[in-house]
Amino acid sequence: MTLTKPSSQLLKKTLLANALFSDLCGAIMLLGASAIAPFIGLNSPIVLTVMGIGLMAYGLWLFLNARRAEPNLTEAKIAVAADLAWVIGAAVVILLGVLNTTGNWILAGVTDVVLCFAILQWVGIRRLQ
Repeated sequence: MTLTKPSSQLLKKTLLANALFSDLCGAIMLLGASAIAPFIGLNSPIVLTVMGIGLMAYGLWLFLNARRAEPNLTEAKIAVAADLAWVIGAAVVILLGVLNTTGNWILAGVTDVVLCFAILQWVGIRRLQ
């Protein structure tokens, strides 16, 4: 009887997709902060600039884990926690009315994608345990 090692492909592909999405969103925030801020109801672009830099760093970190022969499961679990923290933080921002209606819809859409990444990463982790 031959035992085969579970495939890490779901986790790797999800981490990679999350990395690309995070870097894309970060670049948009960073490069378009001045134009986007008033469009979504912010008085200053600094929040978007800081978030853009943070998202790009997060995307790089996810990418490095995704490119390993076997992803580091502890780092993958931290990524799930970070994505869930984003979901909770976004809900708070929407409930507090920090953004205008357009901003809330954009944030909700991005947050839906982030929640999907968290779920798929968790499934990928569970398959390897």
